[in-house]
Amino acid sequence: MLKILKYSFYDLMRSRWSYVYFFFYLALGFVLLFLNNDVSKAVITLMNVIIVLVPLIATIFGVMYYYNSKEFTELLLAQPIKRTSIFLGQYFGVAGSLSLSLVLGLGIPFIFYGLFRSNAIWDFSLLLVTGGFLTLIFTALAFNIALSNENKIKGFGYAVLLWLFLAVIYDGLFLMSLIVFEEYPLDTFSLVSTMLNPIDLSRTLILLKLDISALLGYTGATFKKFFGTDFGFFVSMGILILWTIFPIWRLVYKARKKDF
Repeated sequence: MLKILKYSFYDLMRSRWSYVYFFFYLALGFVLLFLNNDVSKAVITLMNVIIVLVPLIATIFGVMYYYNSKEFTELLLAQPIKRTSIFLGQYFGVAGSLSLSLVLGLGIPFIFYGLFRSNAIWDFSLLLVTGGFLTLIFTALAFNIALSNENKIKGFGYAVLLWLFLAVIYDGLFLMSLIVFEEYPLDTFSLVSTMLNPIDLSRTLILLKLDISALLGYTGATFKKFFGTDFGFFVSMGILILWTIFPIWRLVYKARKKDF
């Protein structure tokens, strides 16, 4: 698996799109940190970009890499190599290269700005951690979609639809539910609904870490009461880990059962 991971990782790191992805975050980090006097505002702006862009890029890269390397994958499958080693190696290669571009792209401006000497290091670190989790989660979901659909057009369509649902449509449905059932106690419903969407969960964690839960509106007090505690923070991180593990487990299961 390590050899396949290394090959996939270096293959993507040589891709010009990886450099575009890296330089985009590098430029964005320098602009926001050096042209903004308030670090919290810079982190919020970065959060809004990362929460939307990271899942989209991870989804598209994951689907694209699977379909483009399909012939090479079939060649590997003809060799005495475990299926799990092949697909896990490719998955971690893609997710690792994207995560590295994100961490280096934002980490370099972070170091030059000198944030490691201030309390902002924790807010910035949480931003990178959640970005890494979203990369792992949506890359795994993309591989699952690609494995389940031989047709490239269907695969890309389902992948974009999944991102659109979790990034945009889910929030709309969530807000409509809060409005329609406003007369009922919605504390538990709000917490569970947030945990069922890794994008919403990541956004909530960052906003509460910045102590601006008032921006969350109606459910802000509920989120602050749960997510603002140490117990809530560790539970949220546990949910993100589960969001990462489950698609990887299904990827392994699907790869073992699929007839290539």
